[in-house]
Amino acid sequence: MNDFRRTPFAHTRAPQGRRQRLASACALALLIAAASQAVSAQDSATTAQGRQDQKPAAATANKDAKDTKTAAAKPVKPAAKPEDLASTLDTVVVTGIRASIENSIKAKQFSDDIIEAISAEDIGKLPDSSIAESLARLPGLATQRVDGRANQISIRGLSPDFAGTTLNGREQATIGENRGVEYDQYPSELISGVAVYKTPDASLIGQGLSGTVDLHTIKPLDLPNRTISANLRGESTSNGNLNPGSGVGDTGHRASFSYIDQFFDHTLGVAVGFAQLDSPIQEKQYQAWYWSVDNGPAGIEQNYNYPHTPGIPDNVLSQEGMALRAKSESQQRNGLITVLEWAPSKAYHSTLDLYYSAFRQRTYSNDAQWSSSPYDTVPHSYSNVGLTQAQPYPVVTSGSMTNIAPILQNDYTKERDKLFSAGWNNQFEFGGDWSGTADLSYSSAKKKLQDAYLFAGLPDGAFTSVDFNTPADNGYPDFRPAVNLAAPGTVVFTDPDNYGYNGREEFDSQKDSIKAIRLEATRQLGWIFDSMNLGVDYSDRIKVKQANVFFAWLNGNGSDDATYNHNFSVPIDPAYLLGPTSLGYGGIPGILNYNVLDALGSQFYLTQRNGQGDFSRNYSVEEKVPLGYLKFNIDTSLGSIPLRGNAGVQVVHTDQSSEALQTDGDTLVGRIDGGASYTKALPSLNLVAELGDQQYLRFGLAKTMARGRIDDEKVATSAGVAVVTDGPGTGQVLWSGSGGNPKLLPYIAVGTDLSWEKYFGTSSYVAVAVFNKNLLNYIYNQTTLNYDFSNYVNDTPTLTPTSNFGAFTRPENGTGGRMQGLELSGALEGGLIAHALDGFGAQANFSLTNSSIPTNAISSIPGSPSTLPGLSRKVANLQLYYEKHGFSVRIAERYRSSFTGEAVALFDQLGYTKILPNKQTDLQLGYDFTEGRWSGLSLLLQVNNLTNTPDTTVQVSNLPNGVSLSSPLEYDTYGRTVLFGVNYKL
Repeated sequence: MNDFRRTPFAHTRAPQGRRQRLASACALALLIAAASQAVSAQDSATTAQGRQDQKPAAATANKDAKDTKTAAAKPVKPAAKPEDLASTLDTVVVTGIRASIENSIKAKQFSDDIIEAISAEDIGKLPDSSIAESLARLPGLATQRVDGRANQISIRGLSPDFAGTTLNGREQATIGENRGVEYDQYPSELISGVAVYKTPDASLIGQGLSGTVDLHTIKPLDLPNRTISANLRGESTSNGNLNPGSGVGDTGHRASFSYIDQFFDHTLGVAVGFAQLDSPIQEKQYQAWYWSVDNGPAGIEQNYNYPHTPGIPDNVLSQEGMALRAKSESQQRNGLITVLEWAPSKAYHSTLDLYYSAFRQRTYSNDAQWSSSPYDTVPHSYSNVGLTQAQPYPVVTSGSMTNIAPILQNDYTKERDKLFSAGWNNQFEFGGDWSGTADLSYSSAKKKLQDAYLFAGLPDGAFTSVDFNTPADNGYPDFRPAVNLAAPGTVVFTDPDNYGYNGREEFDSQKDSIKAIRLEATRQLGWIFDSMNLGVDYSDRIKVKQANVFFAWLNGNGSDDATYNHNFSVPIDPAYLLGPTSLGYGGIPGILNYNVLDALGSQFYLTQRNGQGDFSRNYSVEEKVPLGYLKFNIDTSLGSIPLRGNAGVQVVHTDQSSEALQTDGDTLVGRIDGGASYTKALPSLNLVAELGDQQYLRFGLAKTMARGRIDDEKVATSAGVAVVTDGPGTGQVLWSGSGGNPKLLPYIAVGTDLSWEKYFGTSSYVAVAVFNKNLLNYIYNQTTLNYDFSNYVNDTPTLTPTSNFGAFTRPENGTGGRMQGLELSGALEGGLIAHALDGFGAQANFSLTNSSIPTNAISSIPGSPSTLPGLSRKVANLQLYYEKHGFSVRIAERYRSSFTGEAVALFDQLGYTKILPNKQTDLQLGYDFTEGRWSGLSLLLQVNNLTNTPDTTVQVSNLPNGVSLSSPLEYDTYGRTVLFGVNYKL
């Protein structure tokens, strides 16, 4: 039987018919194993225990419980499967850092698939302050920071879009426009463990192309008795209060409470958990608009025939604009989880789990920015220019600029998210060799967003001069404007850079829902198979997105081309003024700060102004996905070598459809719909050879698929007809357009994995893994020249198209591409080296991944890489810890090498962003009172981002003369986050 919490359905072993091919792989493993005999002395002492441990301890605990009572009085719950160890194994017997590592290693060791696992140190205590931070320490996984927090996960170098995420084995709705889960929506205090599947099996639903993350919640009947736990931590950030009066300070808190109990002779279990988060983020941002050459043969002057920039030498690089931004963000979240587990008899076991999260985020972002480009209407001039020698050209790093029009943009964003997930799992024993499972689930994610910003600057189109000193590489600059940008008499509401409006307000809403039913029958088999799983699943996912945009105009100013005056200026009402925003880290002491919503409601009026990009965010996408699977769980031997695993196939049918708006530029034309259906067969094979002395050789071969981004599947388009004015088609009336593609086929890959693992001690191991993934089908933006526009409305009736065919740009399917990688990982208890090191330990891993792809949005840029966007070639983690006599110390560092971001269109060049290497160090200190009146109490101090590591990016593009350039783009710091608190458990 199975509860679908992604607990593979039994141990397995491989068919005798495959022995010839497996023999060579096993022989290779034996050669590798010979190198591990340095730890044979320890292995001798632990081998017997290791053989005893071949049965998961959680299953043994169930057996012991059964033996203490009669079968009639104490029905037996199904034994825990290997991956359940990540959330239940020994957590009620041994707690702390070492227990978490031990449980995670055992889950990895006993799994039939290639997985990585995380186990909570105790009830309500994952090893890190967030789920994503814990995941990022696993081999082959890397985090992508959002606002300084680990929020998204990349598996084996692929971007977060390619990773599947489930909660208790069920696919989850998401608040973003894509499928990627934002992990900060799930309180770490309510998650008991995580399993990351690097190889799938046929019964894995919601799998990703790169891997699948399954979050586990507690199962109350896995615990022997009542447990009550409470946690309270204060939080502080070192960046201070950047935006006074916003209500976002530099302190916050986290609190959680868990109650777990069992009733009616341990047949009914109840678990209730509540977690609250109130966390501030204070972010110091600096961004260069772009870099170019103004004068000389390499520059804009001669290549694009623009005016000469006085004071700038020929053939030198200069910054063409910049933004300094102080961002204050408050994240507030209340999460509630409830689990009811009922096992009245051997024949029936039921689990109902409910999860609810309400998330509120308020962001205040105030910035000073300006353009210093030759394209500006009023030319700039330079004096006292200082140069730093660099390649391909020297860089202007100091001097003075004139005719600068400061743009002060004050932004307020409010986001409210609500997540709900319900699952009801029922397991049946039919007698004999048959059992079955029925699972019903529902998941929804609702998001409402309001965003408003206003422009301010110098009155009546005035300019100022700026002294500057900027780094040639990454770092904060020093800008000194000649005016006080925090003075109400100097700064007014206006449109200093002639954007064509005075402000903007947007209202977004989104709902994502997934309804699913899953049925499975399991039969015990003989010969080389332990059992067989035959199942079906049906899910219906609907994501609806709406966006409405309004432009803000100053009272007294016009709102169309004929009446709008961008120099129209109005003082900011003193009633709305707050304390100045500090940009001192970039040389500017302060800028004007005010209540955006109050000023917007009093000094501006609104007109609806949805443009092409706004209309395209009004759409719905539905995916109806029936699937069936057959999996054989293998349990045999190859000579004297035990062999387990699974082999099977999953057949997936997808019927996808979309409704959206058709536009012609910024003009709304009507509605449009479209869709497609397809069926894919996904075979998989996982084999585990037990080589003796707790050595394992694992082999995985699987075909995997992942549907494209949901916002790529939308049918939203902009299309229209126009007269061709030049070229071979002069005089013809042709269609052209761009948009999404509801007929996208999924990403398809065939992956091969080979892993050797050696376990010793109680929480030590070493592993070497290699993998290869051939991409058979992927998605990238492409222009189709013979696209059929027959279903589109022509909103220009005076023009009759020459043909219904034309050029259309949208996401399309491509073929080819490969990923290959090496993963090294291990854990070591200090006591195995010397008795004096008992209590000390270390964990480390390193991943090296290479990829190639023939065509994508970035590879079309001259000189760009052919690697997959989002791929970090190198990822490494190191964790050192000490835990003994109640004291615990853990210092952990994670590293991610550079990776390619998105393609960007600039004023005079096409380029892409590159995120530079990032290294973050975290520290944790704790003390547990294990006896006496304070027994059950623990203290915890955590420091995240100990060294205040910045996020840095560069811009890679071609200069006007075609020379490639890599230049600094963004430099952001978030400060250190310090948490201190107490945990108490009864």
